[in-house]
Amino acid sequence: MKKQIRNQVAALFLLLPAATALLVLPGTVLAQPAAPELRSLQVGTDDGLRAGATLEFTVEGTPRGRVSLTVRGAPRTIVLKETARGVYTGNYTLRRQDRITESSAIRATLKVRNRSIATNYTFPAGIARQDVAAAPPAGLKIDRFTVAPVDKLEPGAELRFTLNGAPGGTADFDIPGVINNVAMREVRPGVYEGAYTIRRLDNLAPSRPVVATLRVGDRAVTSTLTQPLLADAKPPVIRNLSPRDGESITRSANTSVSGTFDDAGGVGVDPKSVRIMLAGRDVTAAAQITPQFFTYRADLPAGRYAVDVTAKDMVGNAVRQTWSFDVASAVSAAPATVLLQVTSHANNATVEGSPVVVRGRTAPGAMVDVKVSAVGTLAGLFGMNQDLLTQRVQADGNGNFSFSFTPQFPLPGTRYEVSMTAGKDGMVATETRLVLFQKQG
Repeated sequence: MKKQIRNQVAALFLLLPAATALLVLPGTVLAQPAAPELRSLQVGTDDGLRAGATLEFTVEGTPRGRVSLTVRGAPRTIVLKETARGVYTGNYTLRRQDRITESSAIRATLKVRNRSIATNYTFPAGIARQDVAAAPPAGLKIDRFTVAPVDKLEPGAELRFTLNGAPGGTADFDIPGVINNVAMREVRPGVYEGAYTIRRLDNLAPSRPVVATLRVGDRAVTSTLTQPLLADAKPPVIRNLSPRDGESITRSANTSVSGTFDDAGGVGVDPKSVRIMLAGRDVTAAAQITPQFFTYRADLPAGRYAVDVTAKDMVGNAVRQTWSFDVASAVSAAPATVLLQVTSHANNATVEGSPVVVRGRTAPGAMVDVKVSAVGTLAGLFGMNQDLLTQRVQADGNGNFSFSFTPQFPLPGTRYEVSMTAGKDGMVATETRLVLFQKQG
């Protein structure tokens, strides 16, 4: 006999819309049209996350599409069917060999014709417990939870939230770590509004979750805001290109092609959107890509290389950067060039603690001019650019040199841009750059 599902846990997630495939014209930065939309997801279970329990999924999104779910710990893809316009449902029965927990990542994908959107999320807290509260009734739900984005997250800025859901209830929202239970007023049936003014000491990052709660009688339902708090109309910028445009480098077994992403004041670069073309070949899959930088390493034969990098931020603003460099087969015998090599850190490495010590090698007795700048990369943080160090150091008799710098505010994600120029009488000076990132968390 087919098991009758009684939903004991249900959670509503508003999923962050993503942009469509990248569209860039040479030398032009364009914002992209919206992709298909995933508006909400409900997860129900009849017996927690035990073997034999049935999970039921309901997704609301753009109609006439195809929805599939993958859950870490389960080998099968869960395909949902469109049972009503824009409503997709499906279920999955847990097996003994499944390794699904509350922290298991779930990825939902919606495809509409030749476009698709995908997002990651987790099970609602408490879904694994057998004694969790019953799901809210079908009529109690939050249809939409939104915010009017602001230009800067600064003291005095007002965040205005709107909730659409069941009428006749009471609503409030929490900004965990900042403030809880901010009341929302029902301005018309089913529409609730509330606001919060940022205070000077608030630790409010753009990525901090905002959770709304709607109560009718003794039942309640929650929704997490996934819309950015910041209005982001500016595209990111690609900086610190290596090798530099027009530079000629000597062939080595580990040539590095890299750059950093700067989306200051924005919502950050989406790593999944980055595409790296080197000499007409797509090397994206072999590169290390994060929201802060990209790095591709390879043994490149002598010749000229054109680089074409495209990316977009989390709201679809797109950027394209092209440049070229040459790889030489051998070092020219004359004039001699000063060796300059960083031995303590790889480019785009992560550092923690203070002070940060950088070591290198150059010609014995050479003078090295050093400049270090700190650039705040967290969205919504302004005025964080600082010159930390300007110094000249001399290499010892073996060519070894070192210097250190101490960040005044070592915030997670801060980018440190280090430039070094080594010179010695009778030799051609050499310049190199090093980019470091403050450890997250």
